[in-house]
Amino acid sequence: MTGVASPRRRPAPLVELAFLVLVVLVFLRLHAATGHDLSAAAIHARTLQTLERTLGIDIVLPVNAWLVGQPVLITLAVLVYRSYYLAVLGVLVWVYVRHAEIYRVVRRTLVAMLVLILPVYWAMPMSPPRFALPGVVDVVAEHDVVAGHRPDGYTAMPSNHVALSAWCAYAVWLALRPVHPRLALLAWLFPLVMSAVVLTTGNHYVLDIVGSLVLVGASVGVATIWGRLADRRRALNPLAAHG
Repeated sequence: MTGVASPRRRPAPLVELAFLVLVVLVFLRLHAATGHDLSAAAIHARTLQTLERTLGIDIVLPVNAWLVGQPVLITLAVLVYRSYYLAVLGVLVWVYVRHAEIYRVVRRTLVAMLVLILPVYWAMPMSPPRFALPGVVDVVAEHDVVAGHRPDGYTAMPSNHVALSAWCAYAVWLALRPVHPRLALLAWLFPLVMSAVVLTTGNHYVLDIVGSLVLVGASVGVATIWGRLADRRRALNPLAAHG
């Protein structure tokens, strides 16, 4: 599944840092250009709400109302909501330093996620529940621990928060499962907690989370193919170290 049987040296740190910074900057620039069709975002949100009602999974409004009455949990939820970038950075550095044998696999998966998510945002802008579902309280906006403007996002499908937290879990699971298989399973609590947070804070629908899991699965597949192509290129040209 992952093609990590043959450990390799980790990429050169400065080259790898430059590559990742470039990927993130391009992603942020392109992401900022998506989700501006407010009419389409509202239509897509109504369609998704109708589908969730039909499936009996339209739970955002009641779970959001429950969280509003839990002041201690609100603080924790906002902290978790804001923590995912730090979690991604921490996991990436930890795997690079301590688990070089899987670093390329998890980095390829992360890059694939950032690439695959953008066409979805372009094709299907969607208003999150905090904008599109009457009665939902924007918990993060009202209790934010980060000073400054909270941008209006119309890219609810899929949830980037859940996708990246699932990537963190996948990376930790890959790293720990050979020697600590039971401990490795605990990593999957992070995306479960993040899923609860994005639902109760009114930032995402249930189907946004499903879309995130599909995205992660597709990214693992792309990373696997990428790895095989890189192995083939490296076999033909031993000097081709990056990839």
